Amino acid sequence: MTMPEGLAFGRPEASPAELAHSDLIGRLAREIYQQGQAASQPLAPTLPAGPQVPQALEGLPQGPGGAPFPSAATGIPSVPSGGQPFGLQPDGSTLAARSFGGPAVGVPGLTGPTVPNRAPASPAFYDVAAIPPVHPASPRPALPDFGFSSAPTALPGGPDLHRQVAGDHPRANAFAHAVAPQLVPADPSRPGGDVAQESFARTGHLSRAPETPASDYYFLNADPGQARKAPASPRIESARYPGPAPRLTAQGSSPVAAPFDVEHVRRDFPALHQSVNGHPLVWLDNAATTHKPQAVIDATSEFYGRHNSNIHRAAHTLAARSTDLFEGGREAVRRFLNAPSKDDIVFLRGTTEAINLVANSFGRANIGPGDEIIVSTIEHHANIVPWQLLAQATGATLRVIPVNDRGEIIFEQYAALLSGRTKIVSVTHVANALGTVNPVREIIALAHAYGVPVLVDAAQSSPHMPLDVQALDADFLVFSGHKVFGPTGIGALYGKTHLLAAMPPWQGGGHMIEDVTFTRTVYKGAPEKFEAGTPDIAGAVGLGAALDYLERIGLPAIAAYEHDLLDYAQAGLAEVKGLRLIGTAREKASVMSFVIEGQENEAVAHHLDAHGIAVRSGHHCALPALRRFGVDQSVRASLAFYNTKSDVDVFLKALHSLPRH
Repeated sequence: MTMPEGLAFGRPEASPAELAHSDLIGRLAREIYQQGQAASQPLAPTLPAGPQVPQALEGLPQGPGGAPFPSAATGIPSVPSGGQPFGLQPDGSTLAARSFGGPAVGVPGLTGPTVPNRAPASPAFYDVAAIPPVHPASPRPALPDFGFSSAPTALPGGPDLHRQVAGDHPRANAFAHAVAPQLVPADPSRPGGDVAQESFARTGHLSRAPETPASDYYFLNADPGQARKAPASPRIESARYPGPAPRLTAQGSSPVAAPFDVEHVRRDFPALHQSVNGHPLVWLDNAATTHKPQAVIDATSEFYGRHNSNIHRAAHTLAARSTDLFEGGREAVRRFLNAPSKDDIVFLRGTTEAINLVANSFGRANIGPGDEIIVSTIEHHANIVPWQLLAQATGATLRVIPVNDRGEIIFEQYAALLSGRTKIVSVTHVANALGTVNPVREIIALAHAYGVPVLVDAAQSSPHMPLDVQALDADFLVFSGHKVFGPTGIGALYGKTHLLAAMPPWQGGGHMIEDVTFTRTVYKGAPEKFEAGTPDIAGAVGLGAALDYLERIGLPAIAAYEHDLLDYAQAGLAEVKGLRLIGTAREKASVMSFVIEGQENEAVAHHLDAHGIAVRSGHHCALPALRRFGVDQSVRASLAFYNTKSDVDVFLKALHSLPRH
C-alpha cells in the first residue's frame, strides 16, 4: 500500500480546526529555531549544530512575513572514543558520505579535527584509530536544546497533564505537537486533552469515552474508505482529540480481508493439547515465551537428524547444506522485517544480547562524558541495565521519558529531553509489563531531527503485528526467537548498513576474522564480525521456520484477531471484584497485568495453575514500570493468536472463584 505523504513523521492531513491555528504554530516553531540553544557547553571538538528540520515542521504554514524553516541533511556528530579495529571496512570517508549527507567530524582527511582516543587500545587486538562518528553533519542552524535535564516519575492524569507540560516547556510542547499532532493537543487548556478519566486504572471498571475516527486496528494501515468495525466489547479509550492513531507499519492489508481459523492454528501446536492438574492447558504466559508449531519442531529435528555440521568452514556436503539452512534463516528474518539486505541481520542469543551488543559496540565508540541516553519508564530491564552500565563506564547520563496514568509515554516530555547531548534513544515497541504500544514512528522521527539514532525493542511486538524497519526508519531493531514461536537461544539484531559498518566488534573469536597475527586482526564485515564462534545453527533454522509459519498465516490477520480477543478479555476483567488493571493505554497488545485487592499475586497465580491456567506472577523484569503504578509485582496474563474466547472464559471463571477473605 502506498503510504500517504507525510506519514513518516506521523503528520495526518490538517483539519480546518488545525489550520486555524497555523499562524500560532508557525510562530512557535520559528521561535524554536531562533532562540533554542544548548544548556551546557558541547564536548570538544566543537560540534557543528545541525539536526534536520522534520518534514512535519517544514509543511506547517508560516505566519505573515515568516522565514521558511532551514532545510539540510540530518545529523549531530558524535565524539569518537576508543580504538577502531584494524581492517574495519569501509574507510572513514566512505562511512561519512553514507551517513546522513555531510562530512564527518573526527575522521582524518575530512572536515574537523581528529579527536584523540579516550581509551587505550590493546596492541594484540586493536590498532589505534578513531572510529568515525555515525551521524556526521555539516554546519547548519540548530534545533533547540530545551535544557530539560530530568523528568518527574509521576505526572497528573486528566486535562491537567498537558497543561502542566505546556506550561513548563512551551517550546518543547509546540515542537512535539508539530511532529506528532495526534499525540499532543494544540490547546492543552481544552478539557479532556488527553486522559480525561482514569477510572479503569483506578477501579478496574470500564468507562466508554468518545470514539475517535482512527481505525480499531491501530497497528495496521487499513483502507481509509473501509467502514469502522464496531469493537467486540467496550474499548478502553482516552479522550484525545479526534485524529488518526499512530500508524506503525507500512504493510497495508485490511485486517478483515482474510478469515482467521483459530482451531486450525491450534492443531499445529502439540504442547497446547495436554492436561495440567487435571484440566486442559490454557497458556496465557505468551509474553514470557510462546509454544512452537510442529513446523518449527520438524525443522530443528531434521537439522540435527540429517544436516548437522558447522557452517562456512568446510567443503563437504553437510557443511554446505547447514550453511544454506543457516543463511536461509537470516533471509527469513530479513523478509519478516522488510530489511534492505540480509547483511543487515545479525544473529544473537536474543533481545538482551542484541541490546548489549549495541550498547557496547555503538555506545562505547560514540558515547562519552556528558552525553545522554534516553529510555522510557516502561522498559524491560534488558533495555535499562545495559545503558546504565554504559553510562557508568563512560560518564554519560541516562534520561527517562515519563508515562501518564494509562502507561502512555508523554510525547512532549520526550521532546523536551532531546538535545545535542543525546546520542541514542532506546525504546520498547510494546511494553512487556503493560502492553502499551509506543508510537515508535513518531519517536524515531523526532530523534532523527536531532541526528540521533533509535533502537526499537520489538521483543513483544514481533509476534503480534507486522514490522517494517524501512517504513519505521529504525536504526536498530531487536527481537527474540522464542517470542515469535521459534526456539530459545536465538534472536536477531537489525541495523542500518552504515551503522553496522562503523561499529567495532564486541566479542572476538573464530568466524568473524579475515586474518589474525599477534600484532593485528583484520575483521570481516557485518554481520559476521558480530557473530564470533559457532552460532546456534539449529536455532537459526528453527527461527526461519517460525517466521515462515507466521508469514503463511499473515500477521495482519493475527493482529486483527488478537485485537478483538484482548478487548473481550479486558471487558471480562472489569467485572472481577477488586481487580485493578495496570496499564490502560488506548493502543495495547496482548498483555493484561493486574492486581486484586486482598489477594497475593503469587496466590492468584497458584490458584489459576490449579485450574490448568498458566500466567506469570512477579515484577516481569520491569520494576520501574510497575512502581510507576504503585506496585512492585502483578499478575500478568498475555495472549497469542492460538488463544480463544473459551480460554479467556476459563481464565475469568477461575478468577471469580478465588477464595475471598
